[in-house]
Amino acid sequence: MLYAIGLSEEDLKKPLIGIGSTGYEGNPCNMHLNDLAQHVKKGLDEKGLVGLVFNSIGVSDGISMGTYGMRYSLPSRDIIADSMETVVQAMNYDGLVTVVGCDKNMPGALMAMIRLNRPSILVYGGTIASGCLNNKKLDIVSAFEAWGEKVAGTMKEDEFKQVIQNACPGAGACGGMYTANTMASAIEALGMAMPYNSSNPAIGSEKEVDCLNSGRALRHLIENDIKPSDIISRKSLENAVRLITVLGGSTNAVLHFLAIARAAEIDFTLDDFQRISDTTPFLADLKPSGKFLMEDVHRVGGIPAVMKFMLEHDMLHGDCLT
Repeated sequence: MLYAIGLSEEDLKKPLIGIGSTGYEGNPCNMHLNDLAQHVKKGLDEKGLVGLVFNSIGVSDGISMGTYGMRYSLPSRDIIADSMETVVQAMNYDGLVTVVGCDKNMPGALMAMIRLNRPSILVYGGTIASGCLNNKKLDIVSAFEAWGEKVAGTMKEDEFKQVIQNACPGAGACGGMYTANTMASAIEALGMAMPYNSSNPAIGSEKEVDCLNSGRALRHLIENDIKPSDIISRKSLENAVRLITVLGGSTNAVLHFLAIARAAEIDFTLDDFQRISDTTPFLADLKPSGKFLMEDVHRVGGIPAVMKFMLEHDMLHGDCLT
């Protein structure tokens, strides 16, 4: 059957790597992921690995919010985890690269990696560029606020339409420190994604390089038999949560990291979140509580720059494997 899909005798001597994409057309966070998955496939091929793409589902919190559909958002995390685990186990792949975008994609993919415990890496689809109207930056929350102003009678219909038509200019996850960027940043700090993976924009050469570099990273993981259980520890979970606190990340990270810790069979509770937040400063001026976007974090050095600052101030465990 593997000959039937075009693999050669030489290919069958190589590690087979599942490429799990949550790409679909209906959401800017995910609309480009299947294209990125092809760059991942190329990167794997260049390092002597055979990448085989498969798909999971995705749900847009931004679109389903405020509707009955929002009831399906959190369950989608576990469907993603279950489906990715199912494919990799059933097909007996030697490793996994996940290409993910919207909010519940990241924890779902990470939970699958943990359960499988095979060499794995997460590639985040990247943050959306800011919108612009009358020389003012916009993002998804600008559209929400415009709706409120329209309902309150302080914004005219044509002004409202201009905001919502310009708030999201293309592919990428919501631009502030909302759930997608929070989880991507935390997973980078955790050690399960490449440096700069969380802040590299969705569109452009940097994200394509992210995808290509996944081949080199996965080759290293396979050759050295490094699995998620070697990377994810109580210390690395503390690093991830401390980074979230510094950035003022989404509180959704609490319920996701409790599930991630449970999948990894690590004792990590709400008390740990409280202990870490009590001893960690909130430093970033990022939306929704502040004014800056993930693209601004990228311009000043991304998550590696933030983590370097944190290391210099003894806020991280610097001895964790990544």
